[in-house]
Amino acid sequence: MTTLLPQALQAVIDEFAHLPGVGPRTAERYAYALFKSDQRASRQLALAVQQLHQGVKLCPKTFALINASDAISPLYEDPTRNKRIVAVVEDPLDVIAIEKTRQFTGTYHVLGGVISPIDGIEPEQLHVQELLERVKDDAVEEVILATNASVEGETTALYVQRQLEDAGLTIAVSRLARGLPVGVDLEYADHITLKHALEGRKLL
Repeated sequence: MTTLLPQALQAVIDEFAHLPGVGPRTAERYAYALFKSDQRASRQLALAVQQLHQGVKLCPKTFALINASDAISPLYEDPTRNKRIVAVVEDPLDVIAIEKTRQFTGTYHVLGGVISPIDGIEPEQLHVQELLERVKDDAVEEVILATNASVEGETTALYVQRQLEDAGLTIAVSRLARGLPVGVDLEYADHITLKHALEGRKLL
């Protein structure tokens, strides 16, 4: 079959299409936008991608993303942060989402995913044991389970809670409140969201 696009352009489209959430049409638009832009922009993109893995690493304490030159997460080292409150999240980008609220002054612990046998992710592959060590080392008083409101997220939160209990750690374990997003009609809300919204209702 005759290729409709030049091989070099098609190769870029194919690479973009490998990214999560990027369909064939979006990949084509990205690649064509690069082609139309100044060559300097393409070189800068290529350089940034090339330096990605050598410039970023995981914090050995919190497993958040940090500069390769950093020894530990700046958020963890910040003396104004409360190390006795730890928000447990699934992925490093969840840290960014919570930080944007400017409401949390504790520290974080990134699990590195959720329990999902279908995807081959077992509990042993998550940073749960490291969390138990942190709770002891930092005299943690509260662990906030901030996993996503999915089946996998709920399962993982329950597993972490049980591990904390089995370790005999007498600390407060809380969960992020669940409810209806702003602008969503009741008829379009899923039953899990409605269930949590009812459980978390407040008196007016």
